[in-house]
Amino acid sequence: MNATESIAARAHLMSDAGYFDQQSDEVVPSPCISVCRLSDDRSGCVGCFRTLEEIRAWSGADSAQRRAIWVQLLGRAGVPLPAPLTDMAAHPEPQP
Repeated sequence: MNATESIAARAHLMSDAGYFDQQSDEVVPSPCISVCRLSDDRSGCVGCFRTLEEIRAWSGADSAQRRAIWVQLLGRAGVPLPAPLTDMAAHPEPQP
């Protein structure tokens, strides 16, 4: 399984478990698939498709920010968004 297939599978598992539901009280899990390696241009991880800034921000991010990172990284990976994230991308949560 390549990184794109792995991140797609992880996204669907997270979606099926309800983590991407905007009403969920659960902490949105990391997209890390334990393939932690920088791209050749050092712009991000080739495993989870997060940028270095997104990786740095993750631990302090709230659930809305984490879902937004998932939307961005899945776009970079060319993976279709699961339904809850599709809804979020169409109607972003207001930021304080």
